[in-house]
Amino acid sequence: MFNDKRSKKIILVAHCLLNQNSISDNTADFPSQFEEAVTLLMSYQVGIIQLPCPELACLGLDRKDKAGGKREILKENSRIRNLMQKEENITILKSMAREQVKQIEDYKKHAFGVVGLIGMNRSPSCGIDTTSKDGKEMKGKGIFMEILENEFKRKNIEIKMIGVETSSIEDSLERVSGIIGKERGK
Repeated sequence: MFNDKRSKKIILVAHCLLNQNSISDNTADFPSQFEEAVTLLMSYQVGIIQLPCPELACLGLDRKDKAGGKREILKENSRIRNLMQKEENITILKSMAREQVKQIEDYKKHAFGVVGLIGMNRSPSCGIDTTSKDGKEMKGKGIFMEILENEFKRKNIEIKMIGVETSSIEDSLERVSGIIGKERGK
């Protein structure tokens, strides 16, 4: 089964890596997507699973404050994090995480390689190495990534997770290559 031309390799990516239109006001670094990272993934012939945007799902495009884009980014991200921690939003995030895990279980059942997950550092929801909290960027995962990681652990699924930063293109591309297990340019 599935012995056609497909690579049988997939990677999960934060929603905003593929859709900068979904992120909070005044934070987009690109018109549409992190094109260099997407192009790199395509060159490695890895199927891309776009994770749902947790903030868009829970708070809407304006993140429940039309003036949010006027705040300093770490303060706004911290405000968003606080909203995402509300019980009703945690319930939504847990449901979203279970859906992603269910999908990954099906891929694994059919011998597809899950090469990893790429999050967006500094994000209050999708940060991997860093997140925004208390008006600062600090070590730790975003709310959704914590929940997703716990759901993977609960199901005994090991997934390498890295964070990228759209403001650090070269470093991000090196990290993406590393998670796939290849050197750039090869």
